[in-house]
Amino acid sequence: MNLSPAATAERPGDRWPFWSILVVDDEPGMRNFLVKSLAPRCHQVLEAGNADQGAQRLRTHHVDLVILDVSLPGKNGVVWLKELREQGFSGDVILITAFADLETAIEALRAGASDFILKPFRMPQILNAVRHCWERSRLVRENYILRRGEAAGAAPRGGLVGSSAAMERLWQSVCRAAAVHSTVLLQGESGTGKELVARALHALGTRSQGPFVPVNCASMSPELIESELFGHAKGSFTGATRARDGLFHYAQGGTLFLDEVADLPPAVQSTLLRALEDLKIRPVGSEQLVPVDVRIIAATNRHLPDDVAQGRFRKDLYYRLQVVELALPPLREHKQDIPELVQHFMARMAPALGVEPLELGPTELAFLTRYDWPGNVRELRNLIERSLILGALNVSALYAQPAPARLTTAGGQPTDLHALEKQHILSVLDSVQGDKTRAAQLLGISRRTLERRVAEWSVA
Repeated sequence: MNLSPAATAERPGDRWPFWSILVVDDEPGMRNFLVKSLAPRCHQVLEAGNADQGAQRLRTHHVDLVILDVSLPGKNGVVWLKELREQGFSGDVILITAFADLETAIEALRAGASDFILKPFRMPQILNAVRHCWERSRLVRENYILRRGEAAGAAPRGGLVGSSAAMERLWQSVCRAAAVHSTVLLQGESGTGKELVARALHALGTRSQGPFVPVNCASMSPELIESELFGHAKGSFTGATRARDGLFHYAQGGTLFLDEVADLPPAVQSTLLRALEDLKIRPVGSEQLVPVDVRIIAATNRHLPDDVAQGRFRKDLYYRLQVVELALPPLREHKQDIPELVQHFMARMAPALGVEPLELGPTELAFLTRYDWPGNVRELRNLIERSLILGALNVSALYAQPAPARLTTAGGQPTDLHALEKQHILSVLDSVQGDKTRAAQLLGISRRTLERRVAEWSVA
């Protein structure tokens, strides 16, 4: 090994701020050299003199990379590496040795080694090997995030469309909240664009180069949601055949967006509160406490104070999430933005669908602005998409019967929007033979919102 400053000079990319590394070598001088060289470049460097000590470190600490000597007293490095893989360790392992032949190298790679380095080595060799492991890990994380959903394309003002006073106030609040690291709670009806606002907060903040990881808490089973968020150890529950990192891990250095946070089970609410307060998580079935550096943005279409009062949501977690609280206006409160939203959706979707944008005149826009939009902006977007496919504004999707003529006149009496809304929703329900899940999808609202509207009409 080479201890000269030139050999250990830092190069671009030689920093891994969220990584923990374990050095396992029976030579104190080698351990000391590696620890001193790596510690300034990563979150934490642990050390051990043999496989048993290394196993103890792994039981109590999260480790992303192991630098492992082959020739150890007792259990050698290759044998322990095989055991680690069988036990579900998914981190990278770089093997180092002074006595190696081709057979040993092949055995090491078959056992799951990420790299194999011969002693004596120069520090740049180790740094290159660590960098390659980091890059592989980064690509795995990015691919995982992409599989969960493509990031929204760049758009002016973070994609928030509209110049009404309500949207201007929202945009100003987003800009202020993006500049800090505090948790943010977004409250608004289904379809008002809570994820879009969360992405804008991420893109405008200092974590914009980190990952944005969205998760819908209502879509995951209560039995698995804790594992999804915090990860789990091998054998922690039936079917856990290997260890797995959770979404907190994949969001390191970035933002974790918890949509429909009100649907979290009580036990997970308690675990989330502890994670927010301690900035550490404990994977299910593990003794490890893993440090996390993640900004939390939560969202719900329910009135959380009511859930707190009824004991469905922890009061302390509510206060922890609402450090910054933003209320998203429903579309019926800023209908003057509808023409601008229509143009925005046309411009984005027409090329993707391979069709020409529609020309909407005052009459068609009057139909749109008189409607109450229970599904908010999502329902408007769905309408524009259907209309582009059909080649004309799909007015029948809003009005079960032809729209009243007075909608086309400036001096006519106002339309009963509540009656039109009821008529439209009941028509959609009838068209799908009462399938509320499918009807909610077509309307662009949640099934819970649909059921609440129908129940209100039944009472009436």
